[in-house]
Amino acid sequence: MAETIYRGVFPIVPTAFDEQGEIDEASQLRAADFLIDAGVHGYCILANFSEQLALSDAEREYLTTLLLRHARGRVPVIVTTSHYSAKVAAERSRRAQDAGAAMVMLMPPYHGTIRPDEAGIFAFFEEVSRAISIPIMVQDSPVSGVTLSARFLARLASEIENVRYFKIESAGAAVKLRELIRLGGASVEGPFDGEEGITLIADLDAGATGTMPGGVVPDVLRAVFDRYHGGDRDGAIALYERFLPLINYENKLCGLRATKVLMKEAGIIKSDAVRAPTAPLDPAIRAGLLEMARRLDPLIMHYNR
Repeated sequence: MAETIYRGVFPIVPTAFDEQGEIDEASQLRAADFLIDAGVHGYCILANFSEQLALSDAEREYLTTLLLRHARGRVPVIVTTSHYSAKVAAERSRRAQDAGAAMVMLMPPYHGTIRPDEAGIFAFFEEVSRAISIPIMVQDSPVSGVTLSARFLARLASEIENVRYFKIESAGAAVKLRELIRLGGASVEGPFDGEEGITLIADLDAGATGTMPGGVVPDVLRAVFDRYHGGDRDGAIALYERFLPLINYENKLCGLRATKVLMKEAGIIKSDAVRAPTAPLDPAIRAGLLEMARRLDPLIMHYNR
């Protein structure tokens, strides 16, 4: 049987908390259903935009089981299993695979200013790969503070069996994507972008075959992706440019809080609470986000009408 190649729009599922800061299971499942109903190709859980660093190990396991079971095969699910320890990351990845994950995503190991060299990063991903048989997506994120050159990423793809996907969200993503694809060739099965899709058209032009945004406009990004790969680049650009101010607002002013605010406004989740030390969205910025979203009226604003 031919191996599945994952392409398309794979948004981050936010972690839904109640006003007391506990996981709200009903809201969590509605958030996942919204993304599926928006037509996404898959979704990712426990990522930075899921507030992964604010979750306990027990909560991570609970959410992994809950959201993989809830997907019921409707969409493939990517589980973020990042950790500084290769042993812990490998164990997390194995448990995610056993629970039904289609793929795992990991940042390179880091802890504050403690960051291994390339040999250490290579050994880290090699150990994780030995523990599982599903694909690994390397998350090239400025959050880690680790510089990953396109040449090194291509080496990971060519020399480590399960490293086949890459989420490039460092500065100059389109340039790095193009170089990664050139150097890695067929070993790079899934060059994705991130950063809420803020440079999506340039990244698609560079050869990206997927995007991992927030959950604000998954329906729009699916339509952009379909138009682009259907040969209607001009139509994809026109639709993308219409919603780009909202994507910029999310990326530059709101971060992970934008999806929660809009999901609460639509009644998808009960609360837009975030966990400290992340602060609630500034009231003026929140009002501006809602004003823009109401004017553009993506699916998230009328999903429950």
